[in-house]
Amino acid sequence: MQAARSLFQICLNFALDGLLAALAVPVARWIAAPGGDIAHPLWLLPAGAAALLLAGGPFGLSRQYWRFAGLEDLWSVATSSMVGAALFAVLMLVTGLPFANPTLPVIHALTLLVLLGLPRVFYGRMRMGRTTGSGGSDKPSVLLVGSAEDADVFLRALARDRRKAFTVEGLLTPAARLTGRRIQGHPILGAVADIGDVLERLRAEGRLPEALVVAATEPSSTFLQPIIEQANRFGLLIRRAPGPMALDTQMVADKAGMLELKPVAIEDLLNRPQVPLDRDGMARLIQGRRVVVTGAGGTIGSELVRQLAAFGPSMLVLVDNGEYALWQIDLELAESHPAVPRRTVIADIRDEARIRSLFEECRPELLFHAAALKHVPMVEANPAEGLLTNAIGTRIVADAARAVGALAMVLISTDKAVNPSSVMGASKRLAEMYCQALDVQASASGRGMRCITVRFGNVLGSTGSVVPLFQHQLARGGPLTVTHPDMRRYFMTVREAVGLVLQASVLRAADSGLAFGRDGGIFVLDMGEPVKIVDLARQMIRLAGLRPDIDVEVRFTGLRPGEKLFEELFHGKEPPSPIGHPGLLMATPRTADLAMIGRALDEVGAACRGAQPRMAVALLGRLIPEFEHNANGASDGARA
Repeated sequence: MQAARSLFQICLNFALDGLLAALAVPVARWIAAPGGDIAHPLWLLPAGAAALLLAGGPFGLSRQYWRFAGLEDLWSVATSSMVGAALFAVLMLVTGLPFANPTLPVIHALTLLVLLGLPRVFYGRMRMGRTTGSGGSDKPSVLLVGSAEDADVFLRALARDRRKAFTVEGLLTPAARLTGRRIQGHPILGAVADIGDVLERLRAEGRLPEALVVAATEPSSTFLQPIIEQANRFGLLIRRAPGPMALDTQMVADKAGMLELKPVAIEDLLNRPQVPLDRDGMARLIQGRRVVVTGAGGTIGSELVRQLAAFGPSMLVLVDNGEYALWQIDLELAESHPAVPRRTVIADIRDEARIRSLFEECRPELLFHAAALKHVPMVEANPAEGLLTNAIGTRIVADAARAVGALAMVLISTDKAVNPSSVMGASKRLAEMYCQALDVQASASGRGMRCITVRFGNVLGSTGSVVPLFQHQLARGGPLTVTHPDMRRYFMTVREAVGLVLQASVLRAADSGLAFGRDGGIFVLDMGEPVKIVDLARQMIRLAGLRPDIDVEVRFTGLRPGEKLFEELFHGKEPPSPIGHPGLLMATPRTADLAMIGRALDEVGAACRGAQPRMAVALLGRLIPEFEHNANGASDGARA
């Protein structure tokens, strides 16, 4: 049905263009010579139509959608008109018909342009005006904030929205020099930096909009912060427009549905300027190699898989002990990177025989170890499980990879491993110590697997983290629960974190003369400034268009076992060292003998398997002197 309708429209366009082209012949001849015979001989009329239709074929003239005619369409009309007029002039010369005026070909081309172009413009404006006039004058108004290019794309999509859910009061752009100009008929009221003054003026004039709509591609936190502050000050909603790609897709598909405006995500507020990454170096490291990712179904593991797949490994092995999470990322890869050979493996990293057998079979060259138990209170309640997974499991995976000749292993660590107050943090510090000792040994011998440890704080939206919890609590109407008013955490988007993990892998694998690059130094991501969790909660309430402590309560529940008020990225005895690459630092290594760490892990593993978690935790205290266990969640035990 749709195909038949489309064919009918093309045939109708073909007929209308031919009729207008035929009409252009006598009109052009009359303009060139008002007193001449404009319609003789009559065969010139169909000849003029044929010349135009023949010229317009390569430019898709009759396939144009008049309702959505834009500059590119008018350019096609102009080109077709010039070529059509030239063909008609050649025909007149061949048949011996004289030009009543030497400028007749130029006049003919301009006549074609007017007769073909004006109906397209008028029809589009008429349809747009009919759509605009159907909604009444009581629609909410918005102020559009973004670059001129992004605003233009959004306004074009809005013009095609038949229901017109809102009207645009005006625009704000980053460039102050554009103030006073118009885009799609809408005035540019000022610069983004002047948003407070512009809103004050609109309020005085009784034209204050109901919402601010951010039309910007991946806006940075510095761009969004003043917009959100002014939205809160004037009591306005703030929404994100769809990205240009989504808007272009909607226009091409001619969807009649209402444009979907989304709330500003908390991730947008932490979106920092993109750190330059060595993509060529990543491609050299990954392309054509066999790569294993443990914990591939988790937040970090799945993002690792996405970014690794883009570099074309010869085989990508996804390991996880969760069936559903593994199925989800496998399904995504099947759609996004179908050409990348991959294998999904359900396996527990604590099962030594299973891991050794798997690695002997697939023989990985690169290993990214993201599998871990990371929820602090859950590991406090199940300390043996946390130690068996995070410490013993890491040793099993590292030993298996080294045994089959892997080039490098990347351990994903956490800021909770620094001065740990929880079993989870201490277990990750133990894993760090083992991998550091392996790396020192490999460096000293000049051969063997390099171990690359990368430490960072929370990633937004990860399973069990505070942002999804707040989102769930907001959906239920609150309250939002915060453990302590002074609690602070480092945050980073998962995409940025994984990009820097890959960058660290390139730097260490390249052995590029980094300070401490050969003796177990730990890469630490530059997480920026820590965020106060209570401020994060209140900001999420505001972004939802609600008022903290009025519409939604923020409730303090007290620290949980193992928690600290402040996380740290460096221990006092491992001061940070810059490595000359933005976004990355290196902790001065504190290493131990590999054999000693191995014996300690044997003891910890035996205590855990022997159902003696207290003994295992006591062993942690001896292995990690800075471990001060905050077992009861008391605030005085949560060190800063």
